[in-house]
Parts: sequence; structure tokens; C-alpha cells
Amino acid sequence: MAKETEKKSAKKLSANKAPASKKKTAPAKKSSRSKAASAVSLAEELKTRLLHNFSVQPEDATDENWYNALALVLRDRMRTKRTQYISKAHKQDAKQVYYLCMEFLMGRSLKNTLFNLNLTEEAERVLSKYGVRLDNLYELEPDAGLGNGGLGRLAACFLDGLATASIPAIGYSLLYEYGIFRQKLDNGWQTEAPDFWLPGGQCWLLPRPELAKKVLFDGEVREWWNNGFHHVEHENATVIVAQPYDLMVAGKDGHGVSTLRLWKATAPSDGAIDMTLYNQGEYMRAMERRAMAEIITHQLYPSDNHREGKSLRLSQQYFLVSASVQDIVQRHLRKYGTLDNLPEMAAIHLNDTHPTLAIPELMRIMLDECGYSWEKAWEIITRTVAYTNHTVMAEALECWPEDLFSQRLPRIYQIVKEINNRFSEQMMKETDNDVAKVSRMAIISFGLVKMANLCVAASHSVNGVSRLHSEIIKQDVFHDAYTVMPEKFKNVTNGIAHRRWLCQANPELATFIRERLGSDEFVMDASHLEELTPFADDPDSLQAFMAIKRRNKERLAKYVLQQNGVAIDPDSIFDVQVKRLHEYKRQHLNALHILHTYLELKENPNMEFVPRTYLFGAKSAPGYFLAKEIIRFIYLLGKEIENDPAVRDKLKVVYLEDYRVSLAELLMPAADISEQISLAGTEASGTGNMKLMMNGAVTLGTMDGANVEIYESVGPDNIFIFGMSTEEVENQKRMGYTPQTLYNNNPRIHRALDVMFRGFGGRQFGEVAGSLTSKDPYMVLADFEDYCRAQDQSAAAYTDTLAWARKALLNTAGSGIFSSDRSIQDYSDRIWHCRPVTGM
Repeated sequence: MAKETEKKSAKKLSANKAPASKKKTAPAKKSSRSKAASAVSLAEELKTRLLHNFSVQPEDATDENWYNALALVLRDRMRTKRTQYISKAHKQDAKQVYYLCMEFLMGRSLKNTLFNLNLTEEAERVLSKYGVRLDNLYELEPDAGLGNGGLGRLAACFLDGLATASIPAIGYSLLYEYGIFRQKLDNGWQTEAPDFWLPGGQCWLLPRPELAKKVLFDGEVREWWNNGFHHVEHENATVIVAQPYDLMVAGKDGHGVSTLRLWKATAPSDGAIDMTLYNQGEYMRAMERRAMAEIITHQLYPSDNHREGKSLRLSQQYFLVSASVQDIVQRHLRKYGTLDNLPEMAAIHLNDTHPTLAIPELMRIMLDECGYSWEKAWEIITRTVAYTNHTVMAEALECWPEDLFSQRLPRIYQIVKEINNRFSEQMMKETDNDVAKVSRMAIISFGLVKMANLCVAASHSVNGVSRLHSEIIKQDVFHDAYTVMPEKFKNVTNGIAHRRWLCQANPELATFIRERLGSDEFVMDASHLEELTPFADDPDSLQAFMAIKRRNKERLAKYVLQQNGVAIDPDSIFDVQVKRLHEYKRQHLNALHILHTYLELKENPNMEFVPRTYLFGAKSAPGYFLAKEIIRFIYLLGKEIENDPAVRDKLKVVYLEDYRVSLAELLMPAADISEQISLAGTEASGTGNMKLMMNGAVTLGTMDGANVEIYESVGPDNIFIFGMSTEEVENQKRMGYTPQTLYNNNPRIHRALDVMFRGFGGRQFGEVAGSLTSKDPYMVLADFEDYCRAQDQSAAAYTDTLAWARKALLNTAGSGIFSSDRSIQDYSDRIWHCRPVTGM
């Protein structure tokens, strides 16, 4: 496929011209007069903000004053644009997309907003008059860490893509006070510290107190019939108020503006403090109700290895969906006065299972507050709601203990129970009374309430996030449902915001592309990146491409020296594995190979070896002990190597603490190798693989998730594939996988694991080594030898500089299909059936 693409692209060049001579007409640029006028306007707005909000003249303003003033000006501009945009959308009867997700990993907003509103140059010009550097203001902004990994970053990318496509959208999530934790490594052991992001991030949030909602927990449900009408009263409920705050996300060129509405939990004003207890001196008890309310939005994903944690997670999820669904219904009723046309005018999208309770909450509102019959309400909901599955991991397909669920959410439990009864009855008819199949599809069974099954039952569309993943959910995860309702199942491969991850994170590469293509059309349409393909045969372009990579590596090396105190060589291979720490992502396979390599170098110090720097970045869930042990193993292995003068100039291992969006923006442009080494059949898609590929890193990975589509895009010569296929993994499981046999029979595995058992750096690593020899659930040892081969192959390839540059450039050229703009178009066409607002 890659070779065919090259041939097609090559035809676009004249046979008598070198690639560098290719020209296109660049789009019209903003005139110098309009730029000057814009700068004057921005200067006046900033001056006004500095005076009104901070009581300082521009000459006396600190960088922090400037940062906050600039953020407020941009927030107000986006709010005005949003108002105009939604007014046009209403006039055109445009369908609204409501995107519910527990995570939105937004990162920093200032650079992205300036870029999308085409205000970067104007801001630099205004600030330079006062000796202020825009880069310094960027560094003042904390990462809005309202997410844990790929799921949350995908949601953030989608808000950008929706706005750029002029599709009116609101994202809904929670205003976590601390967000994802700050990771601190204490001699390699992960400790979690609160992430105080709001002091620097609150300036982007627009409070909307007039839109607050009440969410009810606990209590009892009283029902009665009167004159043929069913009445429901939720009595003795615990009431928590959802206070909304809006974060605006501008599309490129201001085409549209998405809103991320974040809900903060507070106690009702009449019950925040029990004054009777307070006046009696029982101050802590008097404040208890307020504290219990606010804890819901304190932190993302509390540990759920105990009942209290499960209860808090369930409360977070219902709090999110109840406030959001109330908001959606009220918005819709204000415009249309009825919910009958909800499926035609609104698309409610559940990003993974966390927002599943939106389904029974919408049923509750339609039944209890709007007077719909069950049948009509269900028909409307099943045409409105769609669901994206993000995992094949059984533990991530959420299930709640039925007793906890019924106690905490009594009315929702009644509705879910009725959905289950009706759905099971329908499935019995559809399956010719196949009791076993229906029990597997049931929403409530064996004392558990199963969120994924509820999503499949109620959604009109169920999609995976890569072609391989979508096949797995049809053939495995939801196979029973697929055999009965095949029309529901679709695929939309994930995508990334290429304007952020290429244009902003790697501006030199963006300039390189613009110069080679003769236009900046790729900024709005990433498919134009394919037009880089012919330049893979132009030595001058390849050298320029690698010079940019070298400078990005130098920039990262400077950061590593400052933060880690380790000097890394920009001429070495930068081999990068950055993602959430989980056994299925197999960071321990990478580390086991590094240990093996270290032992080989110790034994044969004069062996031919291409210097390599391994860079890791990952956070583990706080309660995931083995994952924390893997982090400690990698960290101390890096220390052991660094302290060995015979090896440290050839081999480096650096664990980057507190991996986050802003660090990723520094790291992605510097990577040579992109490690995507999950066991085949376990990674749904991945998005880090796309970001690294787009920045010219060559993938070293298994045929898993979106790696399959990356392979098809770049061809077998421009990727390093190893390991078992999904089918081979399943065969191994059926035959009975025994890692102990590999440990006993493979000398290289045996030696490395024995060193782990014995330990170094003052401690042993028996937990990690023992997990590999006893169970090895993700078949690290089975793929070890082929992984070694792929590592050797990549090292040999790196020694041919121009050949490597060709691989890297072709990865960038082939990355356009992984833009989130393409993903949004797919969702719009196949699932939401919506069209953009015109005239923007």
C-alpha cells in the first residue's frame, strides 16, 4: 500500500523537476494593516484587563499578570465567538453533539488558543513592547490534568476537531480540583501528590451559576397512580448541587468554538453547614455535609479496591451524567419545546462506559418529569445515544455491586432493572430462548450491574477505535450481541489533533512541510501530508528533516539534564515508550530487554553497539502494586547503568517523572523509535503511536490496535513489527501457555530474570520476575526473542542516516489519516449524522 501511495504522489511532480522545486499557491495571508489593527485591539483589551482585574499598568505588570490578562481576553473572545456560532447553528437547525466523558486531558490552553485564533504573532508583537516573552507565559500555565491517558486526550482532541469542522458540540465532564495526581519518584517508588492546577488554570473557566443542577442520591422512592398517571417521589434524598464552569475550545481559524462544561460538586446553600451543631461547638460534624458533597469532584478516579472507593466512583459517574443530561434536556426544550425530535437534533455520545448512567437518567427525566410512556421514551433514547468502547480488558468493562447500586441510586436502579427485564425478554425471542446467551448479555446478573451491556442494549451505535479492535469486540467482547444486532457495530479509528501535536509541538517540522508543499493546506486538511512522499527520495530534504530532529533531541536532552541530572547523547537512538503504566502495555518487556542488553555489554564490552537512550514516561494507578514495582525496576535499572562507567556512554535509561501533556509536546518531536509493544489483541487503538509517527518516529511494535493501520499506511519497510498475532495469542492460551518452560529453556531469559530475583540498587525485583515466570498474563516471555530481533534490526537501520531519514519522513507523510479531523468526519457521517454550520 505504501509503495502504491508513493507512485501516486510521485505523479504529481513534473518528471523534469526535483522535488524541492514543487510550488503551490499559498492561501491569502492576513494583510499587514489588518495585523496591525488586530494588535492594537489586543493591546487595548490587555491594558483594560490589567487595570480592571489586577490594578496595574502594563509597564508594571508581572509575567503572571500578563498571563492571566491574556487568558481572560482570549476567554472573552471565544465566548463571543461561541455565542455567534450557536446563534447561527440554531438558525440552521444544526444537530448538536453532546460528548460525555469522565476525562478531558486538556493540557495547556494558551498556546493552542492563540494558534487556532491566529493571534500568536499579534500577541508576541504586543508583549515584546513591554519586554515580555510569550514563551515565558506558556510556562506559567499548569496542565489541566483532567484525565489519565489516551481516553482523556482523545476527548480533548475531539473538541478541537469538532470546533474546526463547525459542528456544534458540548463536552461534559467534572471539574476535578486536583485532576490526575502529580507523580513523584522516591528512589523509583511512585508516590502521589495533589495536582494543584486550579490556581493557574481557573482563569480559563467561565462560571455559569445560573445553570446549576441538583443531583439526588440515596433515600427511598415512593410511587403511586392517580387518574391514570404514574407519579414518582424521591424522598429523604441527599442533594448535591452541580455548579457548571465552561472552558472554551476554539477551532482553527475561528471556524467554531466547542464548550467543555465541567461540573463542580457543592452542598446546597441551605444545608452546607448545620448551624445547630456549629453553635454547639461540633464544628467538624457541622461541616460534614459540605465536605461529603465536595469530595465527589476532588480527584479523578479514586481507588476502588474497597467499598467506599466504589461508592465514590459510582457517585462521580452519576453526578456527571445527571447534571449533564438535565442540561441537555433543558437546552433542547428551550429551543423545541418537546423531546420528540431529540434523535434528529441531538447526538448524545458516551465515551467509554463511565457515562453509561446517562441512559437511565434520560429515561428517568422522560418518565418522571415529562410524562412519556416507557415505549416512547425508550424509542427516543435508543435513537439518540451512541457508545464508544475503548478496551477489551474485562476489568475495565465496569460492573457495580447490585446492593450498592440500589442503595446509592434507588430510582435509577428501578429503571435499570426494568430495562434489563424488557431487554432480556426481547433477546429471548431474538435468540430462540438461548438462555446462556441472554444471561451473558443481561444488564443485571449474579448480583452485578453491567455498564457495558447496558450501553450495547440502549445505543443505536457501538464502535471500536481501530479496525482490529472493532473486529475483536464483534468476535469476542460483545459477540453475543453482535450475532443478534450486527447493524449496531461500527469502527472509527482514533485520531489526534495534528495542529497541536505537529504544528505547535514541532514548529520547525511544520515549516519544513509548508516549504516543501508550497502551501499550508495540511494545517486544515492533514491528508495533504501524503504529498511529502516524493521528498523521501530527495537527499537535501532528508538532511533538513534530520537536522530538525537533531535540534528537537538537543532540546529534550537539555530538559533531561535539568530535571534528571543525566546527560543524554542526541546522536544516540532516542527510544521512547510513554503511556499509562499497565502490564498489558508491557513496559516490563522493554525493561527486560534493556537488562539483557546491559548484561551483554558487561560480558562483551567491545561488541558492536549503536548507542541508545531509552526514555520512559508513565503513571501507574495508585493502588496497582505490580505496576509501581515495574516503575521502580526501570528507574533503578537506569541508575545501575548510569553508575557503570563501562556501559553508560553506550546505554542510558531515563524515567521522566510526572508524564503529562506539556512534557509529551516536548518529547514527541525528539523520538526516533516509538515503542508500541502491547500484546496483540489487548490495545484498543493507542494515540501516542499516532503522535510519535506524525513527528517522524518509526514504530517498533506488535500488530495490535492502530499499529495495524500504521503498518498499512507506511509499508513493511518503514516499521519494525515483532511478536505474535492476535490469532497466535489465542492459540497459545488455548494450548496452555507455560512461561516457566521458557524461563527454563531460554538462557537469555533465564539470566536476566535471575538478576532480577537477586536484585541490584539495594533491592530485589522478585515480584516482577515472579509474575513473569509464574503467570505472565501478557506473554512477555513468549515475545521476548522476537522483540530482541526487532531491536537489533532497528539499531542496524539507524546506522544508515539517509535510509533512516527516509523511513522517518515517510512516517510523517503517512500520518494524515490519523488526524482527529478525519475521526470527527467519520463520526459525523456514520454515527451522529450531523452537518457543519455554514457561513463561519
